Amino acid sequence: MRPNEPAPPGEDEEAGGNEQSFISHLIELRARLLKAIAAVLVILVALLPFADRMYHFIAEPLLQRLPQGAHMVAIEVTSPFMTPVKLAAVVALFLAMPAVLYQLWRFVAPGLYRHEKKLALPLLAASVGMFYLGCAFAYYLILPKVFVFLLGVTPDGVSVMTDIGKYLDFVLTIFLAFGVCFEVPVVVVLLALLGVVNAEQLARQRPYVVLGVFVIAAVLAPPDALSMLMLAIPMCLLYEIGVLVVRLFVRRGEADAQASPKT
Repeated sequence: MRPNEPAPPGEDEEAGGNEQSFISHLIELRARLLKAIAAVLVILVALLPFADRMYHFIAEPLLQRLPQGAHMVAIEVTSPFMTPVKLAAVVALFLAMPAVLYQLWRFVAPGLYRHEKKLALPLLAASVGMFYLGCAFAYYLILPKVFVFLLGVTPDGVSVMTDIGKYLDFVLTIFLAFGVCFEVPVVVVLLALLGVVNAEQLARQRPYVVLGVFVIAAVLAPPDALSMLMLAIPMCLLYEIGVLVVRLFVRRGEADAQASPKT
């Protein structure tokens, strides 16, 4: 076709259809994002009156173990206001995560095959549940042990006065680290379902996985040996749980699929 010749009608219609489809996808993505943001904001507004109570709840593992006469402090001028608000925003995002993921699912689901939908929904639900479980594990089991250790090694003559903002950052880092840590079984099962690895390969790679786990724990955990160990050991156990699930269920599902008659 020469440069000055008009494009055939079919090509113009196809290009226009592709452009219209792309724009419609952008419009839908914008609508889904706005709904997800609205869910977070609604929960945030509902939580703001309880921001101080939530901070006291988060600080309880430390407050119960502070020495007699020790207390938390606010170094920055705005910390007494901004720190509880920051916590409320994080909790709002935390609680709104199912709604956010639902909007994401409604956006991507039309482009998935039926078997992909059957695979995605359970894994999505499991990933959210395991993240919540990791945060609960950190709050009820890890933080008390960490604070007992850290306060126990405080040098003589040093008064413990933890800044409320620094404390919140520390706790949120712990929650994020253990939330991600508890995703290990989901990742292992997903890789097996996609055919990337099998149970035998997972078992053979165990020494390298353990080494990688300790490297990841050293990066994610706060800079003390106890926090690193308390993150690395559960990750190793969760990896073994993922391998066990692959052996019991993924292999069985593949065997059933091979045994079923083809239509």
